[in-house]
Amino acid sequence: MREQDMEGRVCLVTGATSGHGRALARRLAERGAEVVLLGRDLGRCRETQREIDRAAGREPRVLLCDLASRAAIDRAAGEFRSWETPLHVLVLNAGLVSRDRKESPDGTELTMAVNYLAAFQITMRLLPCLLRQPPARIVIVASDAHRVGRLDFDDLDVRRRYWFWKAYAQSKLALVHFNRALARRLDGTGVTVNACDPGPIASRIADREPGLTAALASRLLPLVFPAPEKAARTALHLATDPLFDRQTGSYWRFGRRRLPSLGRDPDETERRLWAWSVERTGVDGPGPG
Repeated sequence: MREQDMEGRVCLVTGATSGHGRALARRLAERGAEVVLLGRDLGRCRETQREIDRAAGREPRVLLCDLASRAAIDRAAGEFRSWETPLHVLVLNAGLVSRDRKESPDGTELTMAVNYLAAFQITMRLLPCLLRQPPARIVIVASDAHRVGRLDFDDLDVRRRYWFWKAYAQSKLALVHFNRALARRLDGTGVTVNACDPGPIASRIADREPGLTAALASRLLPLVFPAPEKAARTALHLATDPLFDRQTGSYWRFGRRRLPSLGRDPDETERRLWAWSVERTGVDGPGPG
């Protein structure tokens, strides 16, 4: 893997205050990038900010945002745009799992709202910043869990027979389709889009979930799965390798390109998913490629 000099390049990482996102933000800063940490907890943002400053000798900026809320996403995107800076790398890393079915403040099933719709909305809101000074790139942190997911357009809110893994896999499948659809729509603009599965991670993805399951996970995951610093290598590759100034619409796992599982008619699936996303977020982007 090659890594280009990131000096002067602005990189925004969502879900940047723990696990994979925190490790990736630190690695980007160590390579010279001007990192923006997007997180919902000010205390964790400040802690991460101090850690990266000590490690990289540069203090990231902080952008507070609860990705479950449409209004919060619009506010955060507006704040970033007010800085009048280009955006060279947008890493859509934030994610969660929810043991029980919950809804966002806007009435969408919470896993789908945070893992997919927030990624769609913040990308559309920040697209002018990405287009300002190409080449630029979008890195989508998906998961091989998408291979067991199904997009049921009659029940994307998982009201019937909710199961946390069903909701999680569906949200990751939506991200993989988003990767392909957005890459087509941005073809020729100088903004590339690529997705990756970092593999299993000893992360804090279940932090919103109190109780025995999360407590056990916090103790067992570090013993079974690799540390976030190791897992972040694939996303770092997509964010820094000069190859991805040209490569777009691809899916990677453990540093290698893979074929995602997109079903029988991905074009129709992506048309319907895009329309649903516009309806739920109130924001649209570039037309079909």
